[in-house]
Amino acid sequence: MTQRTDKVSKLARQVLGETIASLKDPRVGFTTVTSVRVSADLRHALVFISVMGDEEEQKETMAGLESAKAYLRGQLGREIRMKYTPDLHFELDHGPEDAQRLEAIFRKLHAAESHEETSG
Repeated sequence: MTQRTDKVSKLARQVLGETIASLKDPRVGFTTVTSVRVSADLRHALVFISVMGDEEEQKETMAGLESAKAYLRGQLGREIRMKYTPDLHFELDHGPEDAQRLEAIFRKLHAAESHEETSG
């Protein structure tokens, strides 16, 4: 990643995070922009979204973001002065869910090991 794409990614994450938080769409739940990856030509931005809630709430939020894409892109263009405003592509970030699942597995393994040590 070049300095330019890194800078644009960080700014886009900040601007989109604030703008998404202010959306009035009831489909958009508690959402965090976890990261943004901008293409080398700065024409595309892959926006990773973490959504609190079950699978249905996540789907609703993603649908709400898709319908607000033009608005979000416009806000991004006003905040970041660039020749081209990148096209936005949203993707659900499962990192926080995966971390919770792994933590639960580690706790079970640790509990099983502790049980074996005390009974063996």
